[in-house]
Amino acid sequence: MRGMMGGGHGMAINVASMDMGVINEKMQMGEAEIWEVSTTEMAHPFHVHGTSFQVLSLNGQAVDFDRMGLKDVVLVDGTAELLVQVDRKADADHPFMYHCHILEHEYLGMMGQFTVA
Repeated sequence: MRGMMGGGHGMAINVASMDMGVINEKMQMGEAEIWEVSTTEMAHPFHVHGTSFQVLSLNGQAVDFDRMGLKDVVLVDGTAELLVQVDRKADADHPFMYHCHILEHEYLGMMGQFTVA
């Protein structure tokens, strides 16, 4: 993951608006990845389907232990570092999604899809 942004009439993640025919990311089942999610325009609640994740840092600052529990959404206002591990398969016919959790932003394309092999 790189960044969430808006512009023109659409919105994007990693410089791409949602396209149902495109798989944006590919993961290996059970393998942990660190995702860096960022925004420069406004705060966005970032949501991941198919798993829960741990927030490692917000804007370069480690998250307090009492806030490190598993999440499925995080408010990103700058940069968030997430530890993501998926333990369920998702193929190209039934991929998982990640997106901004503001309905209008989802509608305008601030979403992506990923598979888990």
